[in-house]
Amino acid sequence: MAGSQESYSKKEREKKKLEKRKEKQKRKEERQANSGGSSLEDMLVYVDHNGNLTDTPPDPSMKPEIDAEDIVLGIPPKVEGEEEDPVREGTVDFFDSSKGFGFIIDAENKERYFVHVSGLSGGEIVEGNRVQFELERGQKGLNAVRVKKV
Repeated sequence: MAGSQESYSKKEREKKKLEKRKEKQKRKEERQANSGGSSLEDMLVYVDHNGNLTDTPPDPSMKPEIDAEDIVLGIPPKVEGEEEDPVREGTVDFFDSSKGFGFIIDAENKERYFVHVSGLSGGEIVEGNRVQFELERGQKGLNAVRVKKV
């Protein structure tokens, strides 16, 4: 009797699976009928010469001509005679004289640079002082060196 019970539930599961497949197929056919035969071309979006999204392809005559030699990959080369002044100015943001280090905020680009007491060349500095300094690459980034009060 137990064997017939198992086969009955197995038949029921098979019926449910078959019904689900039929429903899924029916929904798929309905979607295809309602979409109106949309194809890949109906879903494409183009970018016009102004950078706006449109459903029409861009006009080839509006396409700008670009020379391959004009494209610069990486860092652009330095121009001769364009030498940057190594001396910068800034304000001492924080300085702990007991620990011997602090930070300077560059007046030009508002970047914070680390300064160590060994990088001072014009006596003691305190928070709020206007200073002149140069930058050198350290282990963890750029450091202010040759720091003098203005």
